[in-house]
Amino acid sequence: MTDKNSTKSNFEEFDWDEGTKSYLLSSFFWGYILTQIPGGHIAQKYGAKTLLLIGITLCSLLTLLTPLAASVGGWKLLFAVRVVQGLLQGSVHPATHAMLAKWAPVEERGTLGTFCYSGSQFGTVLMLAVSGYIADSSAGWPGIFYVSGAMGFVWALFWFLFAASTPAEHKSITNEEKKLIENSLGQVENKPQVNGPTPWLNIFTSAPFISLIIVHCTHMWGFWTLLTQIPNYMKNILGVDIKNSALLSSLPYAVMCLLSFFFIYLSKVLARKDNVSLSFNRKFFNSIGHWIPMVSLIALGYVTKEHATLAVVLLTLTVGISAATYLGFQVNHIDLSPNYAGTLMGITNGAANVMSALAPLAVGFVVDDVTNVFEWRTVFFTAAGFYFIGNLLFVVLGKTDVQCWNSLTEKPLNNCQLRLVNDVESPVLLTNGDVKATTNHKQNGTH
Repeated sequence: MTDKNSTKSNFEEFDWDEGTKSYLLSSFFWGYILTQIPGGHIAQKYGAKTLLLIGITLCSLLTLLTPLAASVGGWKLLFAVRVVQGLLQGSVHPATHAMLAKWAPVEERGTLGTFCYSGSQFGTVLMLAVSGYIADSSAGWPGIFYVSGAMGFVWALFWFLFAASTPAEHKSITNEEKKLIENSLGQVENKPQVNGPTPWLNIFTSAPFISLIIVHCTHMWGFWTLLTQIPNYMKNILGVDIKNSALLSSLPYAVMCLLSFFFIYLSKVLARKDNVSLSFNRKFFNSIGHWIPMVSLIALGYVTKEHATLAVVLLTLTVGISAATYLGFQVNHIDLSPNYAGTLMGITNGAANVMSALAPLAVGFVVDDVTNVFEWRTVFFTAAGFYFIGNLLFVVLGKTDVQCWNSLTEKPLNNCQLRLVNDVESPVLLTNGDVKATTNHKQNGTH
């Protein structure tokens, strides 16, 4: 859009300075952060299908109108369009979590969550691979927006016809499948509703959830340091220009997408072992997705110019191995509270995306001379430290048990209580007003 010489097509060129470009590139996230928590709450209350349908359809429309907006209103109107697109897409992750909470059996949460979220990497690989060809065709750079916007409408059509917020609302699901899902999730009603207020106090004083917020934030700091700053490091220190190579740009995302399916397979293998708990599974994969990239980041800072290929390999593996977190903290919201999973994801993802914005700013503060390798090492050690601390807290404080504040009753605070069964020595935690059945349980034996 700002360089006619980059393609053979002859379309309008915009004379935007670097400051304007940075505003435009960040504008999406200005809106994206704002709708995280409201999006999760709305998805829980009214259903994720409608929210996702409206959000993606309108966002696709604005994508189609992007070239016109840039031509008619310049960078200011384009900035506004991108902010609105961020507002519309801010609910995507929370709504997806709210939907997974209703559809994914407990033992399949990690697998189905990985399938959903690896789509982000697949879409990135696809668009990075074809965008150059589209821009070089008769469609020019506007064609990139037309193709991606049209794909959004295609998705919306299939989503409208085949999706449902819950198994109970699906038109063609078999009774066997519906019962399998509902029994796995402990649903006693076809369409449970959140009647009471959201237990904000319980949520924000929950140690497992606080550790989840922290690990999500530290992960995004490290991940976005990798994606936004490593290309600058490799260009200025190692002489490798990743940004101008479609293959090198898409390679980390492609490996991340492929490794996500390998981790699914490994998760299935571990799940078949009787002595491997869900908690161990979550923390094991989260540790892979954090502590291996931690080591790789530090190693990147010591690769010399003569071994630039090794740096590309390290970068690719570091980003790719991050896919293990799909089976770690990224589905832990549903473990802690299926009923409020959308809201929990909105909280952690909103906070994490603030970190995503701060990470590049911190790099700019630390790195005065982009050719100074010692300043870059400070950046890498900082990101590695975030990776280490975030995962350590998740390993120590993280839980996979449903929390007592998951209750849907009018008074969630009163529901977090420990009740004892007279003829059972161990205490039984009750949520949703249900008594856990035990072999020797008697109706009048609870108090």
